[in-house]
Amino acid sequence: MKKITLALLATATLVFAKTFTFTAIPDQDETQLKERFSKFATYLSGELDMDVKFIPVKSYSASIAAFRNNQVQLAWFGGLSGVKARLIVPNSVAIAQGVEDPVFKSYIIANTSTKLEKSDVIPDGVLGTNFTFGSKGSTSGRLMPEYYIRKTFEKSPNAVFNKVGFSGNHSKTIALVQSGAYQVGAVNFKVWDRELKEGKIDTSKVKIIYTTPSYPDYNFSARGDLDEQFGKGFTVKLTNAILNLKDKEILNAFPRSGFIKATNADFQPVLDVAREIGLVD
Repeated sequence: MKKITLALLATATLVFAKTFTFTAIPDQDETQLKERFSKFATYLSGELDMDVKFIPVKSYSASIAAFRNNQVQLAWFGGLSGVKARLIVPNSVAIAQGVEDPVFKSYIIANTSTKLEKSDVIPDGVLGTNFTFGSKGSTSGRLMPEYYIRKTFEKSPNAVFNKVGFSGNHSKTIALVQSGAYQVGAVNFKVWDRELKEGKIDTSKVKIIYTTPSYPDYNFSARGDLDEQFGKGFTVKLTNAILNLKDKEILNAFPRSGFIKATNADFQPVLDVAREIGLVD
């Protein structure tokens, strides 16, 4: 009996000793993502007392696929990618979001050669310009800006603009509009504010012309089978580790002032908009 018990304990240890993996949407340049999430992985490793590994992906759709296939058990999603992932992974849950994320915003930015000025509404002067979104799966770089463009002009972006592109991430959107490759674009306000602070934006060449109303966005979402994979209570332990994160260096890398509890219901407005404009069935 003793040998059987020891064998069972050894088996349980093997089951729960596996590496915990997570990913994130590639919403800005790779260097900043590696800086942010390598430090976060080290923090989680200490809090969870296990090996934690960050797995980078090349696209928003790849982050959802990795989550669906259990290649990762946790993901830092945008509002739209989080909604999509949780719809296809049973019992998955949003567990945390940044303090700033319930009231997120997008900026519409323009090359100064357009002579467009900041306005409380999207200015008519954007009509017929060349416009770039970020990623096709981005909440702040595509979904919400597209929603307000449609609401303002009662037309699809393809009917509003001369040309519509997708840069792939917010950093590239800023660079493309600043260079004049595109006249106007949509960008995450956090990325803009950070790159402006870091001196990467030349405001003589690119400026904000419109700010969207606020909406819920980024979140950490966890698979619903974490306790089965890593032991009873693991989901609560993981959630608490994120909510209790106080390291200023890691928080500044997100950048967030802290993390607060999140639930799936918090992102219902994102799901409603995505269905309205046809990005989610």
